[in-house]
Amino acid sequence: MNPTIRQTALHTIELEAASITGLAQFINEDFEKAVTAIHSAKGRLVISGIGKSAIVAQKIVSTLNSTGTPSLFMHAADAIHGDLGMIREEDLVMIISKSGESPEIKVLVPLIKGFGNTLISMVGNLDSFLASQGDIVLNTTVSKEACPNNLAPTSSTTAQMVMGDVLAVCLMKLNGFSGEDFARFHPGGNLGKRLYLRVSDLIVSNEKPKVLPGAGLKEVIVEITEKRLGVTAVVDEAGKLSGIITDGDLRRMLEKSSDIGAIKAKDIASTTPKTIAPDTLAVEALDVLRKNDISQLVVVEDGNYLGILHIHDLVREGIV
Repeated sequence: MNPTIRQTALHTIELEAASITGLAQFINEDFEKAVTAIHSAKGRLVISGIGKSAIVAQKIVSTLNSTGTPSLFMHAADAIHGDLGMIREEDLVMIISKSGESPEIKVLVPLIKGFGNTLISMVGNLDSFLASQGDIVLNTTVSKEACPNNLAPTSSTTAQMVMGDVLAVCLMKLNGFSGEDFARFHPGGNLGKRLYLRVSDLIVSNEKPKVLPGAGLKEVIVEITEKRLGVTAVVDEAGKLSGIITDGDLRRMLEKSSDIGAIKAKDIASTTPKTIAPDTLAVEALDVLRKNDISQLVVVEDGNYLGILHIHDLVREGIV
């Protein structure tokens, strides 16, 4: 490995890590005021910036929206060309900038102040115009950019991003934002599925293999083969589960028995199968399968057989 590349990479990580740990000294009274103001606001948090800070602003808006704090992104350049119309009287405005001296921001700030909205300044220069105008100031000063010329926004944007995450997490705590809330806002994708998808959702389109206790061996084999789940439930006339037969049970029976003509389902069924309730989260079902090193679970409610959950169902939905 090229030592220069490695040294540069490690030095960059050190500088950016320092920009994060340095934020601890800025978690002060103004930070608490910012969190309290956002939490108690009747409106939304409108976040603006220019250049790289605008990209950071978009990420913070996304994080806040997904964790229960209504937010909007407003590009500083677009704001002074009409987008100021998105700001409502009850909204808070946060402007993000390292220098606090960008021309667009110097135009934007007086307009926001004229509207009477509370202005939160997330800024890396406390002597700047933006810092002087903020009702609340979040300090994201860094000692040095990771850029070798100390110019390109690197450490400073990292600090801004983390400060946004810190705000979001504090607001989550104040709002009592739960895993169930997160699932409501993330219904799509694998993350959302892990939070809301239940066993009953997975088995609805599955075959439902079952035989009566007195079923013959041929009927058992046909049922397992046709339903393609590697298993069949054994149920009584009322639909109550009495056991299951897996294809493994069939193989073991055929190896041990020479007279298979008289064998019935009840003779080879396992009477203590692993079962699961239909309202169990899919991710919890996965834990059961893994802990027991099995590929199927029998879904049962009040003793009634409802179907089979197969590991392939979880794979298909991206839970595994």
